[in-house]
Amino acid sequence: MSWVYPEPDFIDWRVARMLHAYRNTERGLRPITSQDEGLEDCVWIDLFGPQPGQIERVEALGVTVPSLMELEEIQISSRLYREGTTDYMTVVLPGLTPEGRRRSLPVCFILAPERLVTVRYHDPEPFRRYVANSGRDGIGSATPGRVAMGLVEDIVDHLADTLEEIGRKLDEVSLQVFDEGGLGRANILQRSLIAAGLLGERIGKVRLALLTLERALNYIEQFPTEKETSRDAKRLARGQARDIAALEVHADFLSQRVSFVTDATLGLIDLEQNKAVSVLSALVALFAPATLISSIYGMNFAWMPGLHSEWGFLLAVLLMVGSGAIGYLYFKWRGWL
Repeated sequence: MSWVYPEPDFIDWRVARMLHAYRNTERGLRPITSQDEGLEDCVWIDLFGPQPGQIERVEALGVTVPSLMELEEIQISSRLYREGTTDYMTVVLPGLTPEGRRRSLPVCFILAPERLVTVRYHDPEPFRRYVANSGRDGIGSATPGRVAMGLVEDIVDHLADTLEEIGRKLDEVSLQVFDEGGLGRANILQRSLIAAGLLGERIGKVRLALLTLERALNYIEQFPTEKETSRDAKRLARGQARDIAALEVHADFLSQRVSFVTDATLGLIDLEQNKAVSVLSALVALFAPATLISSIYGMNFAWMPGLHSEWGFLLAVLLMVGSGAIGYLYFKWRGWL
């Protein structure tokens, strides 16, 4: 059985690392057709690995674009704050780096009255799929708050799918660990232990994403109620908060399963090692009497019985073989061999 995860979808990073801007239409979000078009009427601007020129274009709209170092600040006050009428919310999401590695990096949601700006330096999968789903979901994309909540909904759905995938893979690992033929197959147990560790790492990344999303949604609850967009976002945030709470319980349950499978695998590996040590100890015990007899007759004292007899050698061999046979039968009777 292979524990290799499927390769991620192909991404042309030369195209991805651009400024993506979208306008609201009756059929959902539609991207601008040229990078030279104006951004004033765009409801969502997505900055992926932004270049200085792209940052200048967005900041000309009155939005300050934080750097990656600022996004990585661990203090909540640095991740959730307001500048004038613009709210900055930073969450940590799993995704792919330009090198194709799975990592959890910060993503900033900048919610202004006229538009939503997202700043990211890796590629969470929902960002690639949300535009196609924006015309079909019930939230819509009429306001920046609705775009933000629609994107959060896709992120939560993706995290839920990830937990389901982890659950299925964990079932496969459990079957391998608790297979009746598992004893005696140390390599399978070792691969199972590695697979369980990788699954636990993925659960940790999902749990971190859910935690930061929950904080961001709680921050949205503090929006001023006099703003129509704030009331819209707060109403949608409550529903997402309930889904996140349920996923957190599910993630904790999977973490407990990973711990259980890991402990069981380590226990079975210990049993395999103890069995090998027991066999080795039994072999040493089998040859111990024969070694003792050969050592005694190797002393060559003149008064030793049978030393000068022509049957002395045969007698010593018979004593060594007999002692080994008696020890073997005893160990077999006790179940040690």
